[in-house]
Amino acid sequence: MTRIGHGLAAAAVALAAMTGVAQAEDGVRGKQAGDIVLGFGAIGVLPSNGGHVDAIGGRPHASNSASPQLDISYFMVPQVSLNLIAASTQHDVSVRGSALGNLDLGHVWVLPPTLTLQVHPFPQARLSPYVGAGINVSFFYGEGGRRTAPVQKVVVDTAPGFAFNAGIDYEISPHWLANIDVKKLILRPEASVNSGLLHARVNLDPWVVGASVRYRF
Repeated sequence: MTRIGHGLAAAAVALAAMTGVAQAEDGVRGKQAGDIVLGFGAIGVLPSNGGHVDAIGGRPHASNSASPQLDISYFMVPQVSLNLIAASTQHDVSVRGSALGNLDLGHVWVLPPTLTLQVHPFPQARLSPYVGAGINVSFFYGEGGRRTAPVQKVVVDTAPGFAFNAGIDYEISPHWLANIDVKKLILRPEASVNSGLLHARVNLDPWVVGASVRYRF
């Protein structure tokens, strides 16, 4: 996780260097204490996929997915904000390379609210990068779809996780911003098949890549 955090920090430094701006620019409102920013956009959720399955072996796998996303930020001071995201994605899940071959486990929905503390080193710049870290809790629901026999039931447990974050805002006008955001979640839920006949540790560890339009109140 340290390497991930360092990597995201390096990315944000590179974004900051691209701005070529350290302080206020003419005609730019910038970020201010008390700002509430509401965003709407789209994300792609790209699981890294890893883990293991008891008894039959193999590797759990979840498909990539995309979804609309809402997020809200509150600026405690111009350089520091809290950001909360809300979205839900559906993923096809399977086990690959088990003693029984490749098994389809149907699909599952995930709701992963993620809260990050973000640092904005150049809050008065039009092109304003940030880095952050925080926590995540992922709720899995709506398991269903076509499954390979003898699989009849799949349950993925709710799981906590960590989030590392980097992104950049572009001020279009005093109230409107464009945003690009990347998060790395450390997310490793437990799963069971056929009421506990098989257990699996699923190392999802997804990248969450998004773009949005934000309105600042």
